[in-house]
Amino acid sequence: MIRTPLTRWFDLSTPVVGAPMAGVSGGALAAAVSRAGGLGMIGVSGRHSAGFVTSEGAIPAEAELPFGVGLMIWTLAERPELFEATVAAAPSLVSMSFGDPAPYVGPLHDAGIAVAAQVNTVADARRAIDAGVDVLVAQGTEAGGHTGQRTLLPLLQEVLTLTDRPVVAAGGIATGRAMAAMLVAGAAGVWVGTALLSCTEGLNAASVRARVREATGDETVLTRAFDVAEGIAWPERWPGRALVNDFSRTWHGREEELLGDDAARHLVVEGRRSGDPAHAPLYAGEAVGLVTTERSATDVVRDLTADAEDALRAVPRLLG
Repeated sequence: MIRTPLTRWFDLSTPVVGAPMAGVSGGALAAAVSRAGGLGMIGVSGRHSAGFVTSEGAIPAEAELPFGVGLMIWTLAERPELFEATVAAAPSLVSMSFGDPAPYVGPLHDAGIAVAAQVNTVADARRAIDAGVDVLVAQGTEAGGHTGQRTLLPLLQEVLTLTDRPVVAAGGIATGRAMAAMLVAGAAGVWVGTALLSCTEGLNAASVRARVREATGDETVLTRAFDVAEGIAWPERWPGRALVNDFSRTWHGREEELLGDDAARHLVVEGRRSGDPAHAPLYAGEAVGLVTTERSATDVVRDLTADAEDALRAVPRLLG
């Protein structure tokens, strides 16, 4: 068994956290991750309702499994009910990311809930530490979905110099060897998203899971084109890493021009509705080429952990 400050804090048997991927990570996926001894997270975006938070949180809660919820801070000014529903769901951990976590840390602590924050720069990390966040998630640009511009390993090393609080590594981790590498580098755990994109418990469609299994790590792009097309007010500093498709090939880097092209923007809106892979965004990280099977998240986390344990056992031989 791998023991770290993260596993001891949340009484886990493996230091794996399932990333809160909005549109993918619901209650069933969170429960499957937690069933393997990790901590499953439910992803909540501005598209979701408070009822979604309540109903999805009930799935792991009724199974008496720990779980977390991930919120996007920039959405909460207009959707405060999402935060209220999250507190009421009583998760073990709430991730407050993509904005200033300071206003939310006190209310969560008062409710007995630990707080995490994804950080993409050293300035983000300092702000989270000053806000009293319990767990920092160093998210590298290798990650799928909305992320920053810095690669994981240099960012992780800098964040670790700033705090003795648990720091979790996120971005590009899809094998046990990668997980072991992050633990040896000083991380208290790993935050895994792309490796779970083809799991049977996900909220994404079977056709999307199939596309994930076909992709290689060379087929991603970090772009704002999809957000601009859909009229989503994501802060510009966090573009999204997605699989390359016809739309991104045409419009990545031309976002200002895209703002004035209603017909082009409609392609993405309609593509999301119909599931058209040529135009709909499919957010995935650079480790997507390692996702080749469709199976339960419980099995993914168990195999990840077993392979990490094997890799860690081999480390002392490097000193021989």
